[in-house]
Amino acid sequence: METERLKAIVDFLQAAEALKDTLRSGHTGAGRRESTAEHTWRLCLLALLLEGETEVDALRLLQLCIVHDLGEAISGDIPATEQQAEDGRKERERADMARLCAPLPPDLRDRMIGLWKEYEAGETAEAVMAKGLDKIETMLQHLAGRNPEDFDYGFNLGYGVGRTQRHPLLRTLRAEVDARTRRRMTE
Repeated sequence: METERLKAIVDFLQAAEALKDTLRSGHTGAGRRESTAEHTWRLCLLALLLEGETEVDALRLLQLCIVHDLGEAISGDIPATEQQAEDGRKERERADMARLCAPLPPDLRDRMIGLWKEYEAGETAEAVMAKGLDKIETMLQHLAGRNPEDFDYGFNLGYGVGRTQRHPLLRTLRAEVDARTRRRMTE
């Protein structure tokens, strides 16, 4: 591999490292805010554990999960509770992804942006699964985290319903998470 190509890859990795410090609104079991990198890791672990339970291409699913929030390394995360349909987030994330991937050689840049666009479009079987699992991982983190006293667990019950109803496995997982949410709300 040529030296310039390796340098470009390292530059990209160094910029993507910011995801370790990009905080989300969810809390860990220890009570600190989770990072986008931690969310992505657990999302990928969930996808890996479900390999063989669906007809989707597991490698493609993992690729989509890995890149889905990369753009947040630039401008950060908007908490799920604050997201709105027309908040400009999609355009910002698209621009951030392009900026983050700019140092990469053209073939790798096109690949990373292509994966991100596939995820965003949410039309392939793998993207449907990735988007649904992304919502479920967020809901699970709400249940696992040591949250502030005023945390609204009921938020889970309405969160990402459209995304988690698009595949039988997602619906089954959703039902389990909803049941756990209801139990948590009565504690």
